Amino acid sequence: MSIPPERPNPQEEPQPRSWTVPQESAGQRLDQFLVQQMESVSRSRIQLLLEQNGVLVDGKPAKASLRLRGEEHISVLGEARPAPLRAIAEDIPLDIVYEDEDLAVVNKPSGMMVHAGAGATDDARNRGTLVNAILHHFRSLSTTGGDLRPGIVHRLDKETSGLIIVAKNDWAHGKLADMFAARKMSKTYLALVHGEIEKETGTVNAAISRDQVRRTRMTTKRDVGGRSAISHYQVLKRFAGRYGKFTLVAVKIETGRTHQIRVHMSSIGHPVVGDTLYGAPTRIVVPVAISGKRRTQQEPEGITLKRNFLHSAELEFAHPRSGKMLSLKSALPEELKDFLRTLDAAAEAKSRAIRA
Repeated sequence: MSIPPERPNPQEEPQPRSWTVPQESAGQRLDQFLVQQMESVSRSRIQLLLEQNGVLVDGKPAKASLRLRGEEHISVLGEARPAPLRAIAEDIPLDIVYEDEDLAVVNKPSGMMVHAGAGATDDARNRGTLVNAILHHFRSLSTTGGDLRPGIVHRLDKETSGLIIVAKNDWAHGKLADMFAARKMSKTYLALVHGEIEKETGTVNAAISRDQVRRTRMTTKRDVGGRSAISHYQVLKRFAGRYGKFTLVAVKIETGRTHQIRVHMSSIGHPVVGDTLYGAPTRIVVPVAISGKRRTQQEPEGITLKRNFLHSAELEFAHPRSGKMLSLKSALPEELKDFLRTLDAAAEAKSRAIRA
């Protein structure tokens, strides 16, 4: 026996709103009049409502450009219904590291969003995203993530580069998601952080939650609660020169929380280079005592990295269908290599000065 669909409660449905146009509003456009009456609703949403025949003037649907004469009766029926956002295929170059019938691993560049946010505007909703690129390059993608996130099993921050897995079908998506949840994915990142980390290896075990004051940030403050997060780091190289001290580390994460490596490294006093959200300077300036230049100089000597120095360098996991271990790597992008060369040159110059 089938169960009939539940009928909406009439008392819960949006009630029509109505006005009689005063004479002083004669000559005004209909959409302008409604903007004044409906202060909590944007003009674009009102215009959409008009396009959907959701506004009646004297009982008939009317256009936004209608000039009012005065004494008309206006009724607003319900709410505007924006069309659901869908990702759009774009011919964007894509660095495919691995591909088979179930999944692909691609190398995402810094500056590219993985997918558009649900609140993105219609005219700029998802241009240039990774999803747009994979929609163009792959014939099929999993639908588990919905119309805005086809194929997306996990994410990387916009300014983080490197390896990311794409599911080509729902079966593979489910298996990969289970592997992430069970911590059966080995993920290694390369990060350059400010300062000198004393220990060669270490673990940051601190729960992460949304910062209650700055909503774009995450935090490890204990009084806020949060979800468990564990990051293991190993020092690869140290730099000490005219620009200060830095440490290059490999970081393996057991969990995949938002901004995990960035907030964890900042929490121990070593923010990721370029990550101004978590305490890194916009410009790394040579101290006056070292540069020998006057403090009155407007533009002190320094260097800038216009992205976060964080790169998803290695992925290792068992293929969900065959069980074969996949070990995939991605070299540092050239802009990060160039930054390290600058630090190397500065360290060598300091070493020569000491020897002299």
